[in-house]
Amino acid sequence: MSALTINSLNLHHGLLHAVRDLTLSVSSGEVVALVGANGAGKTTLLRAIAGSHQPTSGTISLDGVDITYVPGHRRVGMGIALVPEGRRLFAQMTVEENLLLGRMAGRAGSWSVERVLEVFPNLKARRNAKAGTLSGGEQQATAIGRALMSNPSVLLLDEVSLGLSPLAVDRVYESLSDLMRSGTTIVLVEQDLNRALRVAQRVACMLEGRVVLEAPAEGLSRERVTGAYFGLKREGVPA
Repeated sequence: MSALTINSLNLHHGLLHAVRDLTLSVSSGEVVALVGANGAGKTTLLRAIAGSHQPTSGTISLDGVDITYVPGHRRVGMGIALVPEGRRLFAQMTVEENLLLGRMAGRAGSWSVERVLEVFPNLKARRNAKAGTLSGGEQQATAIGRALMSNPSVLLLDEVSLGLSPLAVDRVYESLSDLMRSGTTIVLVEQDLNRALRVAQRVACMLEGRVVLEAPAEGLSRERVTGAYFGLKREGVPA
């Protein structure tokens, strides 16, 4: 069953047509990586799924329910959580206080501060530290933990590795590995193509607001993806 279904979606930034007639389905428990150059429309698409960018046309459905015009705060309660590009933490609040904000959605589930700290053990010693004093990797872990505290069924991760050292990226993804096998539906925007191919079950490459390549990650060559990434060869969704 599809957890998330996007049909003929169009999104604009003023006169800029950022996402064009995009159709994409994500199955329950699937990890899908969105890749593409800067400006391809990836972040705009995630924001639209989360409810912070209003579509021009098209539909977004969650578990068969049309949520196209449902406000973003209600989508969190329905099971959609976004980890935004740049983390967007409250710098003067502690790690624990930032995490507890995620619980305000009131959605039942098993995530707690203690469980987040088990998944991200590097945060244990920083539990009472202000978010503004954290390293980039610690901030990213806190942002992901805050989203998990809302007990999402669909987790949207925007640029997990952006601005982090290779070691910090490795630590974040190592912590996420169990989550990616747990049955949580994940849509991941990732600039690191090699990592996207390793962690995702399916890859969708965007170019100029459209999905130009969609295929299982297993057996998908880097050359095929980079060809679509730079528009050298447009490919439809495989049969």
